[in-house]
Amino acid sequence: MTAHRGRAAAGAADRGGDGPRFGYGTNGFANHRLTDALAVVADLGYQGVALTLDHDHLDPFAPALARRVAAVARRLAALDLAVVVETGARYLLDPWHKHAPTLLHDDPARRVEFLRRAVRIGADLGAEAVTLWAGVRPENVEPATAWDRLVAGCATVLDAAEAAGTTLGFEPEPGMLVEDIAGWRRLRGALGDPAGFGITLDIGHCRCLEPWPVPECVRQVAAHLVNVQIDDMRRGVHEHLEFGTGEIDFPPVLRALGDAGYRGLVAVELPRHSHAAPAVAARSLDFLRAAAKEAARPGPGANGREAARPER
Repeated sequence: MTAHRGRAAAGAADRGGDGPRFGYGTNGFANHRLTDALAVVADLGYQGVALTLDHDHLDPFAPALARRVAAVARRLAALDLAVVVETGARYLLDPWHKHAPTLLHDDPARRVEFLRRAVRIGADLGAEAVTLWAGVRPENVEPATAWDRLVAGCATVLDAAEAAGTTLGFEPEPGMLVEDIAGWRRLRGALGDPAGFGITLDIGHCRCLEPWPVPECVRQVAAHLVNVQIDDMRRGVHEHLEFGTGEIDFPPVLRALGDAGYRGLVAVELPRHSHAAPAVAARSLDFLRAAAKEAARPGPGANGREAARPER
């Protein structure tokens, strides 16, 4: 047993088998080689990674994709890390325009192909979910047209996911065409409420713009929750913050996830902290472990739940 595996196993034992399964997003390790990032995450005691497909982290458009995916799968297995696949790379598809093209653009073909590849990669890695989002509506595209394009694009990707046996987790993202839970519900309904079209819930986004307390957001989507991203945030400001520097009370959030029966990864989402990735990841896991211990204690109200009240 290597040193990193020993420490990872010890961390898992410390957490116990019934608590949250914490992961870390590779977009917060942008300055690391992927193999090194995975080793650091495992060394710290995380149980999984949210793998953002990007130029240096398993580029889906570079040569020898099958060989590289197989190598990453072996690495994940050796480190005993679970994985979800994220598709939020900023300039992978267009070196000039962030996130372009999206499913809303006049020519979304490259985005559709990227998502198809992500679905296949997810299947080959044994990913618990593959995440996608709507994108920001281009100024020259009418809202109704953008919506129709989104539904059509998601239907195409959903077909590919169903064929591959992969679960999709659609993420509402502040400022995008679908930015909240209500928008996700509308989209899922337009697709015919398919079983394989779940939700990726970013805990920070809930604090940023949803009308309910964060634990209530978890409860509202519990039946469809396939992926969780976790970070701190302030009301009305879409900025991913380290834990304890925003406004979120995390023990009730983790308690709500436990009450919901969610057993997927809860992955730290700090994409602008790569400059200090190992230290930030270590602090984050310490914080989350402490919050999980607090969440396991009886809380206020029936079954330890907070009263649900609208945000202000």
